[in-house]
Amino acid sequence: MMESLIAVLILIGAAFTCLGSIGLVRLRDFYERLHTPTKATTLGVGSLLIASAIFFSWTMPGISLHEVLVAVFLFITAPVSAHLMAKAALHLRERGETGLPPETTLQRHDGSGRLSEDKDGNQDGNAADSG
Repeated sequence: MMESLIAVLILIGAAFTCLGSIGLVRLRDFYERLHTPTKATTLGVGSLLIASAIFFSWTMPGISLHEVLVAVFLFITAPVSAHLMAKAALHLRERGETGLPPETTLQRHDGSGRLSEDKDGNQDGNAADSG
């Protein structure tokens, strides 16, 4: 029973971490890419830490609080650091384009199946690099 709970928590943590990594690569600009790693860190690594705390509390005498302290630190610092990075990018007026080929990134559309255009008249994902 306890082994299956630990296994489920590990699989959930691995899934969120994998999705965060894929989102970091596939999303098209800085602001969208900032969102997935922070969520993956919070949910994925948090789930792995909870699984570790349950395992060591179950197999050894006493309660394992090391993982709980790391999880609390993680849950506090990940959103704060993401907020500060987004605020710094806004302050620097970062456009946030990836420079990746459009077929490798997820593109926005207006709901009609067409790609939306930005303020310069370029379709998303096809904008010239202003770098």
